[in-house]
Amino acid sequence: MDMNATPSANRLQIAFFGRRNAGKSSVVNAFTRQSLAIVSPVKGTTTDPVTKAMELLPLGPVVIIDTPGIDDEGELGRLRVERTRRVLDRADLAILVVDGTLGKSPAEQELTGQFRARGIPWLEAWNKADLVEQPGALPENALWVSALAGTGIHELKERAAALAKQAGPEPQLIGDLLSPGDRVVLVVPIDSAAPKGRLILPQQQVIRDVLDSGAVAVTARESELAQALRALNAPPRIVVTDSQAFEQVSKIVPESVPLTSFSILMARYKGNLAGAVSGVAALRELKTGDRVLISEGCTHHRQCDDIGTVKLPRWIRAYTGAEPQFQWTSGGEFPEDLTPFRLVVHCGGCMLNQREMQSRARRAAQQGVPMTNYGLLIAQATGVLRRSLAPFPAFLSLL
Repeated sequence: MDMNATPSANRLQIAFFGRRNAGKSSVVNAFTRQSLAIVSPVKGTTTDPVTKAMELLPLGPVVIIDTPGIDDEGELGRLRVERTRRVLDRADLAILVVDGTLGKSPAEQELTGQFRARGIPWLEAWNKADLVEQPGALPENALWVSALAGTGIHELKERAAALAKQAGPEPQLIGDLLSPGDRVVLVVPIDSAAPKGRLILPQQQVIRDVLDSGAVAVTARESELAQALRALNAPPRIVVTDSQAFEQVSKIVPESVPLTSFSILMARYKGNLAGAVSGVAALRELKTGDRVLISEGCTHHRQCDDIGTVKLPRWIRAYTGAEPQFQWTSGGEFPEDLTPFRLVVHCGGCMLNQREMQSRARRAAQQGVPMTNYGLLIAQATGVLRRSLAPFPAFLSLL
């Protein structure tokens, strides 16, 4: 993995949808100018979503997703269609490839309804224009293209870029809290679970946002935190800690200095902090036998004192005095039906884009299942919840 590359979660995710043999994979290859997808006259050649991160002008860093046909048949086809529909959870922009010789099918009409319901901006690329004698007028968000002849592909890119820009500026992790020259102390424990030779993604991203804001990042382990604070000629603007060190760090940092965690900053960045703050109240109501889902957006090798499988259950048991039943998911796994669970505890989601994190939070809310965040749960369990949210006064009223 290129450590200097833009993380996939921060790239525009463009998903291509369509029926089998609409020329979807051919359009993907023409759009990217790469042989990203296998092209064949045999229906159903694309059997799983194909994902590729790349730099694509004029769009910049993107993730291209080529999906199986939405009209696939049989039991295996049904599973493929289900995987295609899951892509809707993370697509920032959809491109529906229509076979221009046939027109839109009911399945494609239903899919555009899904785009509309989920607020996904989309374009329609009516392919095979070279086979249509007199291409007719199309809706405003549609255009004729030919993957074979290359016609319309440049315009498709330009219109995709224009549509992406309408989403507005990307939110900031911490920069909106800072002024040039501010000092920010970042507490980064180095334990057995820390990746060798590097920092985890949220730490990297916060440091970059601090620097982009013209502020100064001071980074220390919790064991050197007191020394780092004494070395400053003035109190820092804010201290950001790994949530696992909340209890120790809160005793070192003066009450007058704002304190929060990387995980809480990430929840705000992803747009699901309000729901996570409301959801943490369910921790007080947990009873023995209640089911708790602990979900991570990434996959990694489990350590002996892993936060998701070991530390969080330990904090929950200690705080509640109960013995809940725990279940875990990671990566792209996240249950459609959350109703068996009394509480969902999710990581900050640094490996998931904003749309997928919000999709998961929305699913929990629609099913009436509280969902909170690693950092907020640890803050509650260690008695520093109100303090950890003090930098964001608008969210304190949700407690």
